[in-house]
Amino acid sequence: MTYDVGYRFAQALDPSGLDTIAACLHAIQAAAKDCRNAGKPFETDPAVVLLAQHLGRIATDSMPDRTGLRALCGAALAEIARTPLLTLLATRGVAHDADAKRTFHTEARRALKRLAEALQLAPGTYEVRVCAGGPAVSGEVILHADEFYVQVSIGGYGRGEILFRRCRGRSDYAGERNHWARIAELLEPTLLARRMAHELRLALLPEVQPRLVA
Repeated sequence: MTYDVGYRFAQALDPSGLDTIAACLHAIQAAAKDCRNAGKPFETDPAVVLLAQHLGRIATDSMPDRTGLRALCGAALAEIARTPLLTLLATRGVAHDADAKRTFHTEARRALKRLAEALQLAPGTYEVRVCAGGPAVSGEVILHADEFYVQVSIGGYGRGEILFRRCRGRSDYAGERNHWARIAELLEPTLLARRMAHELRLALLPEVQPRLVA
C-alpha cells in the first residue's frame, strides 16, 4: 500500500484553501503523518516546510505583531495569577477533560482541608473524599464531619458549586436542608466557616463564631 500519494505536495504548492490557523495545523499534521507512513523525515520534507511557512503567514496576517502578542501573553498571565485555579476551573468547566478534572479534585481537596482547619475540626472527626463520577461530570469532593456535610462540584443543579447541610454522623448521607455557596466563598475559609456556623447552628470556638452586629 502506498502512503506517499503526493497530495501534500499539491496542497503545499496551492494552499489557497488553508485560510485559518486550524486548517493549516490540520494540513501540517496530515502531511507529517504521510511522511511517517512513507518512511521519510517530515522536518525536512519540502511540503511540510512550505505548509509551515504558510501557517506563519496566516498567523501574521490575522494577529498583531510580535511585540503586541508578547504584551497580550503577559496580560493573560497576570490575569491568571489574579484568578484562583478553582475559580478558573469552575468558570470553564472540567467535563471531558481528564487533566482539568484531576486538578479540580486536588484543588478542592486542599480547599476543604483549609475549611476543616477554619472550623477547628480535630483529626479523626472528619474525612475528605472524592466521588469521581463519569467523564461528563466534575464529580464531587466531599468534607464529611460528624455534624455537617460539604460537597463541591461544578455544573450541578443547585444555586452554587458548594452544597452544605447539617447531618447526624458520617453515616448520614441525606442530612437536613441544603444550603448553597459559590466557589469564591470556599477560597475564604474563615468567612465560610462563620456562615456555616450561623446557618447550621454549629457550636464552634469563639474566634470562629460569627459576630453579631447590634
